[in-house]
Amino acid sequence: MAEDGGGGWFPPMDLFRSEPMHLVQLIIPIESVHSTISYLGDIGLIQFKDLNADKSPFQRTYASQIKRCGEMARKLRFFKDQMSKAGTTWSLKPNILADIHLDDVELRLGELEAELIEINTNNEKLQRSYNELTEYKLVLIKAGEFFKAAQNIATAKQREFSSNKLPAESLTIPLLKDDESENDLSKQVKLGFLTGLVPKEKAMAFERILFRATRGNVFLRQAPLEEPVVDPTSGQKVQKNVFAVFFSGERVKSKVVKISDAFGANRYPFAEDLAKQSQILKEVSGRISELKMTIHAGLLHQGTLLQKIGEQHEHWNQVVRKEKAIYHILNMLSIDVTKKCLVAEGWSPVYATKRIRHALRKAAIDSSSQVGSIFRVLHTKKLPPTFFRTNKFTESFQAIVDAYGVARYQEANPGVYTVVTFPFLFAVMFGDWGHGICLLLATLYLISKEKKFYGQKLGDIVEMTFGGRYVILLMSLFSIYTGLIYNEFFSVPFELFGPSAYACRDDSCRDATTIGSIKVRDTYPFGVDPIWHGTRSELPFLNSLKMKMSILIGVAQMNLGIILSFVNALYFRNSLNIWFQFIPQMIFLNGLFGYLSLLIIAKWYTGSKADLYHIMIYMFLSPTDDLGENQLFNNQKTIQIGLLLLSLIAVPWMLFPKPFILKSQHNLRHGDIDEYELLEDIDDSLHGEANVDSEGDHEFEFSEVFVHQLIHTIEFVLGAVSNTASYLRLWALSLAHSELSAVFYEKVLLLAWGYNNVVILIIGIVVFIFATAGVLLVMETLSAFLHALRLHWVEFQNKFYGGNGHQFRPFSFQLLGNEDEST
Repeated sequence: MAEDGGGGWFPPMDLFRSEPMHLVQLIIPIESVHSTISYLGDIGLIQFKDLNADKSPFQRTYASQIKRCGEMARKLRFFKDQMSKAGTTWSLKPNILADIHLDDVELRLGELEAELIEINTNNEKLQRSYNELTEYKLVLIKAGEFFKAAQNIATAKQREFSSNKLPAESLTIPLLKDDESENDLSKQVKLGFLTGLVPKEKAMAFERILFRATRGNVFLRQAPLEEPVVDPTSGQKVQKNVFAVFFSGERVKSKVVKISDAFGANRYPFAEDLAKQSQILKEVSGRISELKMTIHAGLLHQGTLLQKIGEQHEHWNQVVRKEKAIYHILNMLSIDVTKKCLVAEGWSPVYATKRIRHALRKAAIDSSSQVGSIFRVLHTKKLPPTFFRTNKFTESFQAIVDAYGVARYQEANPGVYTVVTFPFLFAVMFGDWGHGICLLLATLYLISKEKKFYGQKLGDIVEMTFGGRYVILLMSLFSIYTGLIYNEFFSVPFELFGPSAYACRDDSCRDATTIGSIKVRDTYPFGVDPIWHGTRSELPFLNSLKMKMSILIGVAQMNLGIILSFVNALYFRNSLNIWFQFIPQMIFLNGLFGYLSLLIIAKWYTGSKADLYHIMIYMFLSPTDDLGENQLFNNQKTIQIGLLLLSLIAVPWMLFPKPFILKSQHNLRHGDIDEYELLEDIDDSLHGEANVDSEGDHEFEFSEVFVHQLIHTIEFVLGAVSNTASYLRLWALSLAHSELSAVFYEKVLLLAWGYNNVVILIIGIVVFIFATAGVLLVMETLSAFLHALRLHWVEFQNKFYGGNGHQFRPFSFQLLGNEDEST
């Protein structure tokens, strides 16, 4: 929960440990319970306990009210969908209006839903009629062309036949003339026809099926439409063909009808008479014009209604969500029917007591209750939830810690130290003040748009980046600082703080090695001397510097973790952890790796050429041998032997005493009272939660405790070595970042510059910019971020941080999600 901790941008003192919490009980009169929960939701400082956990949601008292709110939420989602379809904008900020009662909201939403559904139904019917008439008009036009073309062909053939007819009628007159068939009209064959539209993609299959089903006893004409038409059934635009099927007989007609229905064809009536066709086309065109005007008027009415809904939508949505949340809380309370009150229990911060009491008094006054609510603190041994008061600066750092695990109640919080150590470790791997400036500019842009972006949906990646803007801000500032120490600006060294302290004695050292350079000035005042970036042969110096610095940083941070474990043990008065965890761990870690850090600093200070690898290896293999030229200070061998012995003693010190002491304490506590356990357990209800802990003490298993301590000891001993080696990733990532930057600079930018061609130079600059942005500013940033995250979660926090607590989740209207809930 992000809340202004009173510390501005900097971490408040409350972050060092979670807020003191207590379990409170509220006895609220029935008449003021709704108002009370509403005021408590406004201040958001109580996490209510579910006192009806044994009941299903449908068995609870206010299940009907929740269902009612769910129905109103459904209507609001329906309105939102309709506004989205119509392209109507709605206000995301609720209008400041007078409080509206839930009954009024329910009545208004019902009326609007009924009106909107009626409008939609009418519009759908009108639109369907309009689409059908549009298709009918196209059928009349296209099918009319079929008949006109057929009539013109028949007329032309008849004229041709008349002109070519012989006078003697020798050839055209049949040998036998059937006078009966000519006079009997019932024996003359009359063709029927059907017209309509079929989807263009189904036209070929439609034609084949017709031919096969009727054995070729139909005649089909098709003509494609130039533009797609809106299908009356689906409402989608579809490419269609106009068809006319000519057939003979009712059986064939029945087959044609079934096939056209199966292919989704829309059939329309068609008059054979040309004059009647023209009349129908004129009537259809007139009806289309009328429907178009009617549909337009209906859409205007719908738009006006949706606009009115949009003005109040967010306000209604907030009212419904608040009411639903209130009834959810009321379902968690215990009802005392005889006393006409409800009993609530929950966790709250100690500092919030005055605000909670004030809210209870205000609710009693507003509801005109004659009896006020009762507030009292309950004593319990249950572990309270963890609550840190954070601000917009510290909440992202706290989120990094909480992603690993929520701190136990009153446990030392790594979030305070993460504010400094996380961006610093990132910068050790990302040290380049040119790249740091690029990150800083991008972060300053996000911070400048903070008010605009806050609360908006930005997409997963952008939203995550915006949420961590202050983490990236410190990461960029620390990267500029370490970049100045490394003296790297896009891998190029600069003499920012003065000229180099070294110069070449002759030309032999200019491009090959630093051997032959002499010191001609005072030491470079800040960071690495620019001469050490001259050639690849000088890289061993930077490698050695970054590697040793990684070890120093790692040992320092691991010592901080062990010190915080001591702070936890001191706070919780756990003397066993102080004597048998903190002290031997400090001895073991510093007896080996603390001593290595001391040797690194002594070598830097004295300028000695001692081999630290040789010293550390033979400290174990031959601790009594003379150090010779590897000796850095007086009595070094004696100190090494003492530290080695202490480190060896620390291992059994961690392993053996604690399990035996715990066994002895258990025997002293329970050894003499076994015969009275039956009497103590007669009335369990009087002991409450205290009995749970006492029963847990009786389940002491020495073998389990010893195995647990053995695992813990092995884990720490091996972890001390592996964790120290893990910090070498600081050196590896820093070297990789520097080398990649140098490759892009030398093999892209300088190479393009050497061609003395403007086009190649522009291409080289573009490639350099995109490579720097994509690889170094995005991928390398993400890589360094993840490695810094691992160093905090594994190497640092595992020394003291349990992370097995549970988050304080108060009932607050500000934390209500915007997601749509289904009922």
